[in-house]
Amino acid sequence: MYRRLSILFLFMFILSAVTINNYAAAQAPATLSFGSKGPDVPDLQFRLQTLGYFNSSFNTSFGMVTRNSVMRFQKDYGLPADGIAGRQTWLMLKKVTVSKPELTKLARIIYGEARGETYKGQVAVGAVVMNRLQSPLFPKTLTDVIMEPYAFTAVADGQYWLLPNQTAYQAAKDAVRGWDPTGKALFYYNPDTATSDWIRSRKIITKIGRHLFTL
Repeated sequence: MYRRLSILFLFMFILSAVTINNYAAAQAPATLSFGSKGPDVPDLQFRLQTLGYFNSSFNTSFGMVTRNSVMRFQKDYGLPADGIAGRQTWLMLKKVTVSKPELTKLARIIYGEARGETYKGQVAVGAVVMNRLQSPLFPKTLTDVIMEPYAFTAVADGQYWLLPNQTAYQAAKDAVRGWDPTGKALFYYNPDTATSDWIRSRKIITKIGRHLFTL
């Protein structure tokens, strides 16, 4: 009986591993090159556009404009400039850019956390999110960074779900494009309202508006 149970558990473990791997593979963007077509192409174009590399209309065909945009991105980020969006190119893109739905999420967290701040202060909050996305200390996707338990007050109190305005969207775009007024900060807090001794113990980099930005 125990032997049968062991075999059953082993089978279930293998089946679960295969299912997870298949799901991950299905979720991974396809390798794209000149002539490719499909839903991953406009996502690639949007990500390149957020960094200023793609300045044409989005479409589902990987043409010369997209190829040249990929090559410029690869060259600037130290990748082989072959114009092919393969695994390494996608990994880098996902570290330094966001998809269209993710841009909305970034705008939501900026609006929920900092809509009363100056424009620079709003970009700064977006920059902290992007810094966390690139840090090995935090989750690997923007959604997981934002939704990490206790990471952002706006998520905890529901202000994250408010409809962001155009200023928040523009601040999100500027943060994605690399404007970081914080000097690589990973945390921030309002010293007038913060009650955590831990956050107050962090090394302060700068103050922007009502927020202190820290490592």
